Amino acid sequence: MIGSDIAKRYARALFDIAREENAIEAIYDELKGFSSLLAGSADLTDFFANPVFDSADKAAVMGEIIKEIKASVTTSNFLKLLVDKRRINAIGQIEECYRRYMDEVLNKVRVEVKTAFPLSKELSDRIKKQMEGMTGKNIDMVINEDPLLLGGVVIGVGDTLYDGSVRAQLNSIRGLIKEDM
Repeated sequence: MIGSDIAKRYARALFDIAREENAIEAIYDELKGFSSLLAGSADLTDFFANPVFDSADKAAVMGEIIKEIKASVTTSNFLKLLVDKRRINAIGQIEECYRRYMDEVLNKVRVEVKTAFPLSKELSDRIKKQMEGMTGKNIDMVINEDPLLLGGVVIGVGDTLYDGSVRAQLNSIRGLIKEDM
């Protein structure tokens, strides 16, 4: 998801403030924490999205949440602004856009590795080192197990997918056989 123009503008504004405060990662962690909290609670999401509830009620609930998660003043003000402007439903996109800005400044790239089996520490480190060499950036790697792959690995770097799974190879062979018939 690339994010809407509105999400990009809000994310850029928050990112610029965080950069001035030298708190890029800390504010991202708070933003991500709130975004996860909201995504994990259908009732809370519905409450903020529902126009029947008064803005004051929404602000009061947001105030309680902010106290509970112990958010910084910058994050607190930002979340209150989103509620006030009725943009809280874009928090997931805002978080994603903010993360992209942060990764660009910190020279990071997110890598998702899917594997049919658990990776050893050595293999995981080797994959990380190879990805760092390919991208020239620091790698933030997430490893997920997917037994449907049968074997091998699938590595996603940004919009690029490297599919070395047995499943993909079998599908390729299946396609070749169908062409010959």
